[in-house]
Amino acid sequence: MPEIATIHPKPEEAENMPYAPAVYVPPGTHMYFISGATASPLYHQHPHVPEEHNLPDDIKAQTRMCMENIKMILDKEGLEWTDIVKVTKYLTDMRECDDMHAAMGEYMGNWRPASTMIAINNLSSPGARIELDMVAVKSET
Repeated sequence: MPEIATIHPKPEEAENMPYAPAVYVPPGTHMYFISGATASPLYHQHPHVPEEHNLPDDIKAQTRMCMENIKMILDKEGLEWTDIVKVTKYLTDMRECDDMHAAMGEYMGNWRPASTMIAINNLSSPGARIELDMVAVKSET
């Protein structure tokens, strides 16, 4: 069965990118659509209780907390970071994208899935400066 693969029209420039322009997903896979995660606890009350959303101001710390929330889902399903094929990144300050990518790299290593980044005024959790949603795939075998 073919592997999940990144698509780079200019492979010699791939290492300069924090994401892949596209990702090939072979037939025979299960898809997982991972809801947006902020630095707030994955499970929290609705309507929001302010005490549950004491978030650090640092974007790297918030990114790590997002990634840990997503890691709980990946671990539950036996998925790895390399099973992520698409990431959508929502930032309240686009100038923090390099620090966000550095923190994500601590988890994803050299794997760079397809990606979209959006600047947004506010996020759903009080004090959140980043939200990440992802799509993962897993072979049926």
